[in-house]
Amino acid sequence: MRILFALTYYRPHVSGLTIYVQRLAHVMAARGHQVTVLTSQYSKDLPAEEDDNGVRVVRVPVAWRISKGVVMPTFPRYAWREIRRHDVVSIHLPQFEASVLAGLARLAGRPAVLTYHCDLQLPPGLFNRFVDQV
Repeated sequence: MRILFALTYYRPHVSGLTIYVQRLAHVMAARGHQVTVLTSQYSKDLPAEEDDNGVRVVRVPVAWRISKGVVMPTFPRYAWREIRRHDVVSIHLPQFEASVLAGLARLAGRPAVLTYHCDLQLPPGLFNRFVDQV
């Protein structure tokens, strides 16, 4: 099976979410599945694409940041390409682009599995208070 994992941050960023997805991706690859992780290129030092012990990692360029979130104007193009290449999409939240991923998966006729990991806690500030209200 060709599995696409999608999340905002991936290794080398360290969080419970990134560790969880990396371990799951490695287990699925070890079982013979073709696995790709679609994530942000949150640091310019990170390669746009790399192999993480049998897991293909595709990083989308980041235009700017909003708090802990990243804005990736080219994300829909990358997502559409990768979704069509895979059999199933595993979306890990919180992620700004979750609805885009789910919609594109539906258009492509691919099942999407959403895993809700946690609430996004924004730091204090006027903009973040507005976002919390929305």
